[in-house]
Amino acid sequence: QVQFVESGGGLVQPGGSLRLSCAASGVIFSRYAMRWYRQAPGKQRELVAHITSGDTTTYADPVKGRFTISRNNAKNTVYLQMNSLKAEDTAVYYCNALWLVTMREFWGQGTQVTVSS
Repeated sequence: QVQFVESGGGLVQPGGSLRLSCAASGVIFSRYAMRWYRQAPGKQRELVAHITSGDTTTYADPVKGRFTISRNNAKNTVYLQMNSLKAEDTAVYYCNALWLVTMREFWGQGTQVTVSS
């Protein structure tokens, strides 16, 4: 059974930090490019950060310099370290896995991040 399970969301004050995790099972994790998306109320889902199977990373402009995506293939886990959080970072955050060879794709269930004082 394939699963991608996010954790680490919660309520944090502006300027604070959170680290999201997405743990995979039932797949050969190292084959997959991993992405974090987010969706705020009333808005479309947007790509936040991307890491390839070769550890190349890219970021959306609003989070550059504040968020860091990383992966640990031994633990089948991808992370999103979020620093200097702002109210506009409030959203449900989803991890996404894509195996480019087959275009096989999976989504996690999402984790809520709320930035508020």
